[in-house]
Amino acid sequence: MARKPVYGFGIVGCGLVADIHAQAIEAMRGGRLECVFSRNKANADRIARRYGCEAYTDYQSFLSHGGLDIVTIATPSGAHMEPVLKAAKAGKHIICEKPLEVTLGRIDKMIDECSKNNVMLAGIFPRRFNEATMVFKKAVESGRLGRITMADAYIKWYRTQEYYDSAGWRGTWKLDGGGAMMNQSIHTIDLLYFLAGDVSSVCAYADRSIHDRIEVEDVAVAILRFKNGALGVIEGSTSCYSSLGHAAEVHLCGSDGSIFMKDNGFTVWEFRKKRPSDKKIRDTLWAKAGVRGAGAADPSAIDYVGFQKNFEDAVRALRKGTTPLVDGKEARKSIEIILAIYKSALSGGKPVNLPLKRTPVRRSFR
Repeated sequence: MARKPVYGFGIVGCGLVADIHAQAIEAMRGGRLECVFSRNKANADRIARRYGCEAYTDYQSFLSHGGLDIVTIATPSGAHMEPVLKAAKAGKHIICEKPLEVTLGRIDKMIDECSKNNVMLAGIFPRRFNEATMVFKKAVESGRLGRITMADAYIKWYRTQEYYDSAGWRGTWKLDGGGAMMNQSIHTIDLLYFLAGDVSSVCAYADRSIHDRIEVEDVAVAILRFKNGALGVIEGSTSCYSSLGHAAEVHLCGSDGSIFMKDNGFTVWEFRKKRPSDKKIRDTLWAKAGVRGAGAADPSAIDYVGFQKNFEDAVRALRKGTTPLVDGKEARKSIEIILAIYKSALSGGKPVNLPLKRTPVRRSFR
C-alpha cells in the first residue's frame, strides 16, 4: 500500500494565533511544520525554537523553503491578501485565518489568484468540525426540523480595554475589518448560515458602548431573512462582562423540531418524530450546566483541536483532489453577511439585500 503524502506547512505570523496553528500542525495527521515567517526576527525565532522549525524574516526565502507545500496565514485580518497572492504565485496551497480579508474586493482577488495558479484556498472555521456541529448539520439535512422558521446566533462575549490597546491594529477598520461581529462573532455566523442556509437580507444596529480608542462596534444586533423564508437574529458583542465567558449559541426551530447548540453541546434536541439515536445524542452531547464559552472572555483559552481538524480536512481534500469543507468561496459568505450588517447599521438600520455589490463605506461608531 502506498504511503499517504505528508504535507510541509509554513506559518505566516507570530502572535497567539500562530502558536495555535503550530500546535495544530504538530498534532495533525498528514502534516509537519517546516518553517515560520515573521518580519520580527525575535518572534520568528521564538516559534522556530519552540516547535523545531526554520525561521525566516524574508518572505520570498520563506516561500522557497524546501518541502513547503501549505502556507497558513495568521497575520492581522487586513494583512492577509498580500501574503496569499505571493504564496499562490509561488504554487503554495493556502489555509487562511478568518476573515479571509476585510473587503470583498480583496477577497475576490485572493480567490481569483489561487484559482489561476491551481492552488487550494481554505478558510479557518474550526467550530464547523465540532462533533455537535456535524450532528446538527446531519439532522437539518435529513429534514428533522421540517420547514425552518427561525435561526438565531448569540455571541455575548467580553474583551477588556487592554485587549484592544495591546496591538495597534485591533479595533481598526483597516486591519481588524470590524469589531465584535467581524473578529469574534464570525465563527458563529459561519455556523448559522452553514446550518440554516444562505441569507437574503439584513437590517441591523451597532454601537461602540464601553470601549475607547477603537473605530468599530463592540455590540450589534441584526435581523435576518434567509433564502428559505426563515427569519433570525444575530446578537454579537464584546461588551457583555463575564469573568469566564458566555458560550456562543446557535438556535434553529422549525415546523417539526428545534435544536439549540451551546458551543459543542446541546440544550434543546426535540422533534415531532422521535428516533432511537436521540437518547444517545442527549447522553453524549448535552451541554453541561454552567458551560463557559471557549475563548469568550480570554482569547488565550482557545483550543487547537478544531484547528487540527480544519487542517486535516484541507489535507484530505488535497489528497483526493476535492474541495475542502471551507474553501475560499464558502469562507467569503460570512464576511459578506457581516459587511451587509455594517452597511445597514451605518445607515441607521436600513435593510440591505445580498449579494452585496461592494464593501460599504466605513466610519467610526459613535
